Amino acid sequence: MKHSKRAVVIGASMAGLLAARALSYTFTNVIVIDRDVLPDSSVARRSVPQGKHLHGLLARGLNSLNELFPGFEDEMMAAGAARGDIQADIHWYVDGYLMKPVPSGLIGIASSRPLLELKVRERVAALPGVEIIQNCDVLDLRTTGERGRVTGVGIMSRTDGAAATTIEADLVVDAGGRGSRSPVWLEELGYQRPQETKVAMDITYSTRMYRREPQDLDGRLGTGISTYPGSPHGGFLLAVEADQFILSVGGMFGEQPPMDDEGLAAYAETLPCKDIADFLRTSTRLTEPVKTRCPASIRRHYEKLTDFPAGYLVTGDALCSFNPVYGQGMTVAALEALLLRDLLAAGPKDLARRFFHGAAKLVDTPWTIATGSDMRFPEANISISHKNRLLNRYFGRVYLAASRDSAVATVFLRVINLVDTPARLFAPGMVARVVRACFPKVSRVSETTLVGGS
Repeated sequence: MKHSKRAVVIGASMAGLLAARALSYTFTNVIVIDRDVLPDSSVARRSVPQGKHLHGLLARGLNSLNELFPGFEDEMMAAGAARGDIQADIHWYVDGYLMKPVPSGLIGIASSRPLLELKVRERVAALPGVEIIQNCDVLDLRTTGERGRVTGVGIMSRTDGAAATTIEADLVVDAGGRGSRSPVWLEELGYQRPQETKVAMDITYSTRMYRREPQDLDGRLGTGISTYPGSPHGGFLLAVEADQFILSVGGMFGEQPPMDDEGLAAYAETLPCKDIADFLRTSTRLTEPVKTRCPASIRRHYEKLTDFPAGYLVTGDALCSFNPVYGQGMTVAALEALLLRDLLAAGPKDLARRFFHGAAKLVDTPWTIATGSDMRFPEANISISHKNRLLNRYFGRVYLAASRDSAVATVFLRVINLVDTPARLFAPGMVARVVRACFPKVSRVSETTLVGGS
């Protein structure tokens, strides 16, 4: 039942659109404001510079989108997206090991980011009471005199001769991405900025589109090759709509992927799997390469603030932005949208505290997965605790075991896809499988030896 009047969302990003869907359950009117002129087809837009690069929607993200938009998966398929088993139809190389490729029941869809965003935007725009204002800047937050509550936003259209105006709202949600101005706005209003945690990875990646032929990758949807200490180069070749492949290759800590075809071919030969190199020998490139740099994962700890204005929230990359190679951002945004929907259904009292604490719990696992892997690199210059060194040693053996035992591979991929918690990998039965796969000639090895031994 709708019991609030108006909500405003800053940014028509994936996080902003999903937040608008969550708000539509409760608010009579939801206004989404974006600086771009939004396309009516699946093309990249200026304010999403990473939109031309490969994006992944984790299995839990797809489940969440199906919950927010019933029938969404079928709609994506009708638009040309590919669907497949995440374990069987994609080859995953983690620390150089191929995760055993067998059917797992983990279903995913593969498409370009512009197509996914277009279909979500169309579904949101069709909701009763939802309005998307394009080509418009959000200037600032409007508050009550005593700064106790956010009451709306100041905006200005980007059309010539436009004047600044105010949109009043019962709730404002910032989904402005990595460039969020919330820390600055809060400081201007007399509040503290949130603490930030940064983990450097200095990744640069380049992307090209290619024609997809039926025989490529033996008909599979893709191959993903992760970086790891000693091998800072990675890449992902993935089928998308319109019989195309998208190829993103990247390097960490200053490694620069080449932008020319000859250099790319040589770069592909350095990867621990030859799938991409073999593909490039006969491929037909459809677009010029584009390059993007991402210096660090950033987590803003709004949950630690003791004083925060009522009527205001922050979500998506504005709350936590991850190393993009792990494909977690859109899924976390969808989970935050479901959290917001459920909290609003329970009532608006103390909403910011409840949302930020709930979102922090949602972020904990993907943040640990992404930063834990990145901190292994000596170039990160991060002192790793004894506990984390033991965990990294155990996970190194999980990767080896997953290349030999399909059940270990399935559980690992379920954890990476945020379907299961990391605790599944530490269950006694799973530890035993890891032991047997890593030490086939040893009948009994204790968990302590497995994690801490040489």
